[in-house]
Amino acid sequence: MKSYFVYILECSDQSYYTGVTNEVERRVAEHQYGLNLKCYTYKRRPVVLKFIEQFNDVNQAIVREKQIKGWTRKKKEALMTHDFDRLVELSNHNDL
Repeated sequence: MKSYFVYILECSDQSYYTGVTNEVERRVAEHQYGLNLKCYTYKRRPVVLKFIEQFNDVNQAIVREKQIKGWTRKKKEALMTHDFDRLVELSNHNDL
C-alpha cells in the first residue's frame, strides 16, 4: 500500500510551507536544491523539515494539506510541537 505525507517546512525567512508528497526525502531535497524556480521555497532556502504526517489515501492527505494551509502560524506551530491543547485553544479562538 502506498503512503502519502503532509509535510511542513520552515524556510530561511521563518515562513512555513506546507505540501503533500509520496516521498518525503526526495521532495525535501527538491525544495532544498531549488529545482523549481517558481516554487514558494526557491528564494527562501535553506529549508528545514519540521513536521510530517502519514496517510494511506492521497485524498485524505490533500484535504489535510489544505486544512493546514488555512491555519494561522500559531496553529501550525502548535501542530509541529505536538501541543494539542494549544491547538484546540487556538481553534476555538479564530482571532489568535
